[in-house]
Formats: sequence, C-alpha cells, structure tokens
Amino acid sequence: MNVFPLTARVQAIPAPHRSNFIHLILDIAWFGVLNGSAIAFVAVFAARQGATALQLGLLNASPALMTLFFALPAGRWLQQRPISRSVFWASLGHRWFYLLWVILPIALAPSAQLSALIGLTLLTSIPGTILAVGFNALFAAAVPPDRRGQIVGWRNAGYALTSTVVTLLCGWLLNWMPFPQGYQVVFAIGFVGAAMSSLHLWFIRPEVESAVTNSVRRPLRDWAQPGLAGNWHSLRTVIGLRSLIRLPQQRLWELAIDGPFRLTLLAVCFFHIALYLGNPLFPIHLVQRAQLSDQALSWGNGVFYIALFLGSTRLGSLSRRLGHRRNLAIGMSLTCLYPLLIALTYSTPLYLVASAAGGLAWSQAGGALGNYILEVIPEAKRPTYLAWYNMALQAGVLIGSLLGPLLADGFGLTIALLAGVGCRLLAGFVLWRWG
Repeated sequence: MNVFPLTARVQAIPAPHRSNFIHLILDIAWFGVLNGSAIAFVAVFAARQGATALQLGLLNASPALMTLFFALPAGRWLQQRPISRSVFWASLGHRWFYLLWVILPIALAPSAQLSALIGLTLLTSIPGTILAVGFNALFAAAVPPDRRGQIVGWRNAGYALTSTVVTLLCGWLLNWMPFPQGYQVVFAIGFVGAAMSSLHLWFIRPEVESAVTNSVRRPLRDWAQPGLAGNWHSLRTVIGLRSLIRLPQQRLWELAIDGPFRLTLLAVCFFHIALYLGNPLFPIHLVQRAQLSDQALSWGNGVFYIALFLGSTRLGSLSRRLGHRRNLAIGMSLTCLYPLLIALTYSTPLYLVASAAGGLAWSQAGGALGNYILEVIPEAKRPTYLAWYNMALQAGVLIGSLLGPLLADGFGLTIALLAGVGCRLLAGFVLWRWG
C-alpha cells in the first residue's frame, strides 16, 4: 500500500505538466506564508499604532480603486507579451513593496507610518492588478482543462495549510517579542513568502504562451488571487477581471445589459458594500476595545481558515441541493453572524466562535458567488456581463470601505457594526426574492 498517495498522483502526471503543477502548488503555499503573516497582521499593526477607522478604510479601498483604474490597461499590456514572463515580473513589481513594510516601524513616526502604509498599498496595487489579471491566463496555459479542478483543489489545500500554520506562529512571535520589533519579524516572514512565491512563478513554463484573451471562462475557485489580497473578504473580489481585458476598444457604459441582470448587479454591489462596511471597524473593536492579544487574533485567523476549508468541502452538495442562487442567498445572510458576534466580542472564546462562523459562511457565499453569476448571464454576452459585474463589485468595495468609518464617526462603532449585520441580511433577502 502506498503511504504517499499524493506523491504517487503527482508522479503519474505526464512530465511536461508535472513541473508546472508542482510550482503552481508551491507558489500558493508560499503565498499562504505571506497571507498568514504580513497580510493577516497589517491592519492589527495599524490599529495598534492608533489608526482611525477612515485610515483602515483607505487601506482596504486602495486595491479596489487601483483595479478600477488599471484593469483595462493591464489587459492591453499583457496582450502584447509572453504571459509567463509578464506574470513573473509583475509579481516582483508587486511583492518587493513588502520589504519596505519591514523598515516602517523604525523609519517613521506612527502617524507617518500609517500614511506610508496607505501610499504603499496604492502603489503595490498597480502591478498587483497586472498580476491578478495575468495569472488566470498563465494558469489556463499551464494546466489542461481536465486537470484544473484537481490543481485548484491542491492549491487551496496548500494555501489553507500554510496560512493557518504561519498565522499561529506569528501570533506566538508577537506575544513573545516587544512592539514593534515583533511586527518587523512578521513582515519579514511575509516578504520571504512573497519572494519564494515569485520564484516558483518563474519556473512555470506553459508549452504554449497563451495571450490573456485565451484565459479560462470559468472561475478557478482559487482562494488566493495573487496581487489583490488584503483580508479574507478579498479572496473573491477579482472574479471577472479576466473578462475586462476582452473589451479593449469598447466603453463599458455603451454596452447594454438585460433588465433582470441589473438587479443582480445591484445585489452584488450592495452585498460588497455590506461586506466591506465592517472591515475597517473589526481591527478597531478587537484591538482597541476588546484588547485581544496578537496570539488570540492569530488563533482566530487559524480557526477561520480551517472553517473555510471544511465548509468548502460541502459546497458541491449544497449547490446541487439548493441551486447556486439560493446557496448564495443563504451564505450572504449567514455572513451577518461575523459582524454581529464581533460587536459582542470582549473575550477570546467568543472571537473564536465568530471566526468559525465567518469561515463557514464565507465558504458558502464566496464559493457560490462566481457559479451563480455565470449561471445567470447569457453565454454570448459573457465578457460584457462579467465586466459589468466586476465594476459593480469593485464599486461596492470602495463604497463599503469608506462608508463604514463615516457611520462609525457619526453614530458610534457598535451601531456601524450592526448596520453591517442588517445590510448583509438585506442583501441575502434581495437575492433570494429577486435574484
């Protein structure tokens, strides 16, 4: 009996593809190191440095803003170049910025550090958009259609494993080391993960260098979309980016869409407003009000990813039983548990419960979202509809990231969190009733 079934399966893959598959898996495993360290703790670091809800909102909104500005130019640029080398160089342009995070705590005063973080996030999102757009085409060129589901599954498993282990390790380090040296170590770990991920991208060599326009037409359901990750809500925000680049000569506002899909777009936009409304507020509450330790926050991140992984294993059976629309509507509604429980959290146990509930809910909502969108759009107009979908999604990210801090300033942090609860429930109801 073979005690290493995964190794045996990899060895059974034809040699021309085996190397690409291994490097794709190692790429995302190292990206999980980045996600579990620098990305997971940057908002906590900002909150401990006295960041306001508005500053955290700008930190969340920056990638979406850059995506809206640079997705189309990125697609045009990629169309003229070999996709494998373009993705590698875009990853270097994106990820070297994480090295600057390491020196921020000692180079600038706390207030200047926060401004620098926001500025660096804006800058890094430009090559990050190129990376996010181009990676889909690289994946399609490197992985045959009959192997894509298998490779995405292995990538998701590697990503969840390294994210969970590293976030627990970083929580221990931050508890053991003085502030801010502990965060410098955590950011350095993130930079190493980012660099190693880029290294493996260099070794991915598809047999045919496909253009971006030949990228896959189905969502890869890959949790980590390189280039635009910043928090767990961001794991699905780049669905549809690959379709924007199919419209290089057309203006989006000149492209008509059917009436029923307009309501779907409104529901998607409203749902992402609701999702991101609470994002800048969670670190403020957990760090400054609940005063949870970095160790406790790392446990919550670990619990979230474990719940996300376990919940995703049930997504297929739920979709067959309920259909994509109802599955998404229920998942949307269940995401309200996270801000509700966070608003009530003043101890570690309840925070862990909130993280588990958030991971399970997002495994259902995030997993069903792309499938539902592709189900309701006509095949002949897929690029146009997905482009509009992406614009609605990014608009929701921007509005929610900035609206949450404004509500907190006007009505208080607890009321703003509860507003997020109500908006998530309402978005689920709208989709169930009219989606």
